[in-house]
Amino acid sequence: MARYDKYDPKDGGFRAKLAANWTSADAGKVWAVGLDANGRVVKGAGNTGILAALVINRAMNAGEVVDCMTDGEIVEMTTQAGAALTAGTRYFGVAASGDFNTTGTGTPLGFTVEATRLVVRLDRATTPTT
Repeated sequence: MARYDKYDPKDGGFRAKLAANWTSADAGKVWAVGLDANGRVVKGAGNTGILAALVINRAMNAGEVVDCMTDGEIVEMTTQAGAALTAGTRYFGVAASGDFNTTGTGTPLGFTVEATRLVVRLDRATTPTT
């Protein structure tokens, strides 16, 4: 089950409310997230494009506040389907689903050091791609 390992509370991300309910099936996975027109967190690009990575620990309801990571590290990570990642690989957030890939399409999320540790580095200087 993925979890935040390093997260700087001053500039490693932002807090926002969830736009919809997230189920226990969503917990422990890494999601690429954006914000909808109301400033609430959604899987995928939403209205803003991919802005952060998100891991939740349990089922959560719409309106609950979550910490969205823009700069930090996530450990015990696998793909959405539970398969191992590859060390030394760049990963990209998929705008349509909030999943991630290695194909170079989507918004760069970060890279793996070990196969189970994603270093999240979302670019703050440019407009996110969708």
